Amino acid sequence: MKKIAIVTDSNSGITQEQAKDMGIYVLPMPFYIDGELFYEGVTLDRETFFEKQEADADITTSQPSPGEVMDLWDKILKEDGYAEIVHIPMSSGLSGSCETAMTLAEDYEGKVHVVNNQRISVTQKQSVIDAIKLVEEGKSGSRIKEILELEKMNASIYITVDTLKYLKKGGRITPAAAAIGTVLNLKPVLQIQGEKLDAYAKVRGEKKAKKTMKEAIHKDIAQRFSEAEKAGRLVIRAAHTTSEEEARKWEEELMEEFPGYTIQSDPLSLSVSCHIGKGSVAVTVIQLVGEYDG
Repeated sequence: MKKIAIVTDSNSGITQEQAKDMGIYVLPMPFYIDGELFYEGVTLDRETFFEKQEADADITTSQPSPGEVMDLWDKILKEDGYAEIVHIPMSSGLSGSCETAMTLAEDYEGKVHVVNNQRISVTQKQSVIDAIKLVEEGKSGSRIKEILELEKMNASIYITVDTLKYLKKGGRITPAAAAIGTVLNLKPVLQIQGEKLDAYAKVRGEKKAKKTMKEAIHKDIAQRFSEAEKAGRLVIRAAHTTSEEEARKWEEELMEEFPGYTIQSDPLSLSVSCHIGKGSVAVTVIQLVGEYDG
């Protein structure tokens, strides 16, 4: 019997193809677009999503049904022959899917460990990578859950948006603030540290917004993650809802700003893209899981 399976959802940005390569499982997140149900990475690709978003389609996020979650868990435990599951959903502060999974896990006699570690997108993906490492080290499912939750706040994401349209549409800024911001070319810098998407700063122009995000990462490294940096346990990642060409430029910009770090770039998941639209860039700093006994 194989020991521990890792499950996450497509909010992590991990595609179905990548999941096979990594040896993990990814639950596709459901989206309703003009009343029609789509599944991220299965029946809904990024190009189609942004086409529909820019055409002002009515897009709402949802969560996998309890039946879909349990069907996957049952397949893993019964057909695929795993003894335990570590399930890493998106942040409980951004969706009810974590709480739903925790409730469902109560019926699995300790075989399913749902991690509530407040991660989303690039940071959620890193939690999956950390979990794979911990499995390889021989940690139990319950211990992996415990370690990932201990590390939950050791990450930051900073995002700037190209348009205020979707923040207004989602009720995150008022129509008046959006109108003034558009006229003055104001670019909000948003942050995700833990449970939710919050305002971090408001600046004029894309260049200043990117500068503000870089300064925020420098500040985090100096103040929150100085010990982790000394130990070589920090990673910096780029993320985006832009074209691949623009994403590469942002990646190169960050490599120049943070020499010594290998900057990788990932698309932001569609659940985040719903709120910010196309043309956004982000940067994240993440403390890697350290050495844990037991």
